[in-house]
Amino acid sequence: MIRIRVLVVDDHRIFAESLAAALAAEPDVDVAAAGSAPAALRCLERAAADGRRFDVMLVDADLGTAALPAPRAVPAARDAEAVVDGISLVAGLRAHRIAVRSVVLAEKDDAGRAALALQAGASGWIAKDCSLQRLLGVIRGVLRDETHMSPALLTGVLRELTAARKHRTESEELVESLTPREREVLRCMVAGLGRKAVAERLFLSPHTVRTHMQNVLGKLGVHSTLAAVALARRAGVGPADLSVGLRAVP
Repeated sequence: MIRIRVLVVDDHRIFAESLAAALAAEPDVDVAAAGSAPAALRCLERAAADGRRFDVMLVDADLGTAALPAPRAVPAARDAEAVVDGISLVAGLRAHRIAVRSVVLAEKDDAGRAALALQAGASGWIAKDCSLQRLLGVIRGVLRDETHMSPALLTGVLRELTAARKHRTESEELVESLTPREREVLRCMVAGLGRKAVAERLFLSPHTVRTHMQNVLGKLGVHSTLAAVALARRAGVGPADLSVGLRAVP
């Protein structure tokens, strides 16, 4: 029997433990639980080191914010800091090339956030109160490379994704207004790096990086790192390659 390894990431302990116990009752499912983004990364790291990678991660959309240390498998990103929710955790894992399919669990349907989750690399957006059989169907479906969400949510998500495509040209123009150095800083932000890690990455002082980040937010017309990253993704800006050193940019 092929076993499915599932990681539940939720900082609501009772919910996480109850869900993990219900899934563990299935004969072909192995489950572990983590209460934060750093704890989830530690689980993923240990599993990878033992040759027992997780197949699917179920993550709370409203996961409590926490510092997200980069995986030890990516030395250049070590000691990275980022404030994350469930969607940002999914994006960070994708940026760090951690191979696990992600399904976001949410208290309620939200077309905008669900669209962001799909853009971040999630394979589904599912209500927390769905039945166990529905959730098992989603888990097995994403392992077949399917994308899952409720039919009621699908129309809104498609509308959001269509609007995002229309805004792509505008986003590209805003990114073009950045200097080469600001674009490198933005790529580091997309990769999930915080100020300290960007400073080490680009051989700059934290104060200089802070100034660059403020300039990036101002030129892009946004007020948060998450909004800047979302705009960058719409413009097709990929994350900095954390496996190699960045070339110095004036």
